[in-house]
Amino acid sequence: MSQLTSWAFAGALGLSALAATTFAQGEEIELLNASYDPTRELYQAYNPLFSHWYREQTGDNVTIEQSHGGSGKQARSVIDGLPADVVTLALGYDIDAIADRTGKIPEAWQSALPHNSAPYTSTIVFLVRKGNPKHIRDWDDLTKDGIEVITPNPKTSGGARWNFLAAWIYVLKEQLGDLGKLDDPRYTNEVSAAQAAARQFVGDLYRHVPVLDSGARGATNTFVQRGIGDVLLAWENEAFLTTEELGDGQFDIVVPSVSVVAEPPVAVVEGNVENKGEAAERAARAYLEHLYSPEAQALVAANYYRPIDPEAASKEDLARFPELELHTVDEVFGSWREAQATYFDDGGVFDKIYQP
Repeated sequence: MSQLTSWAFAGALGLSALAATTFAQGEEIELLNASYDPTRELYQAYNPLFSHWYREQTGDNVTIEQSHGGSGKQARSVIDGLPADVVTLALGYDIDAIADRTGKIPEAWQSALPHNSAPYTSTIVFLVRKGNPKHIRDWDDLTKDGIEVITPNPKTSGGARWNFLAAWIYVLKEQLGDLGKLDDPRYTNEVSAAQAAARQFVGDLYRHVPVLDSGARGATNTFVQRGIGDVLLAWENEAFLTTEELGDGQFDIVVPSVSVVAEPPVAVVEGNVENKGEAAERAARAYLEHLYSPEAQALVAANYYRPIDPEAASKEDLARFPELELHTVDEVFGSWREAQATYFDDGGVFDKIYQP
């Protein structure tokens, strides 16, 4: 039994003990999950699975409503008063922003659940037209003459920020060879030159972007339904969904040589759910804890996310995930707070290099 499976099993035992005292009451509970764009299908499958399991454990009937949009936009909605009970967003900074500006999420929220409260991961890949007519193989192909790139707006979309940083990582890797040089004072001049090259490349990349949608799903629709662009920078799970379920054989996935480990985190919005009473608070916590259970991890993989407990997933689902060189935001940029301040806050790098 893996460590995560043991953790989830222990949580289930706790709920089973709780059931002895609460089963007879059978409360009706409604929760709101504010999530980001590409998780629609995952939570459409997970919500009934959780509700059935929780009803068996406690006798309570939990109904989960979903709200979807660009991750940054969703965070702002919660800050502005959207009464979400849990958030399942695209990156840690968006949950940090809710915690900082509302106090409704504890500052140490990432320690509440395993793997820094990220129950699944993804990465950034390229979605191209069938047969790859523009011969796009890696990041440097995106800035060639005649290439149109579709990516959402990093001011509103968490996926777009992952796209941006993945491109930046590629250039640093090409320039430095070893990303360990980033923190080595012996390579200060070399690192400065690499950062300047990354800035130039990413600025050039955005000059190939004809339209910035507000969220990742909107960008997918622009590429798939409206037929705009030669390549979509996409969540890996979104690319699989398009090619295997929505695209009708019209698209191919291109895996770049280097990309980023995308870690979408989850958190209970304690300042909202506590107003609904103890039963709702228990249900909200269990809703996120159960994402680490074997059955939920298997569902994660079936919905094209990379499970953090691969032992729970089927071999067929795991086999679809390609191997590629991956780097984390913490490894390259220090933290999401640092990356946000440097690249995406007002007046940051993106604002300086983006020319509509």
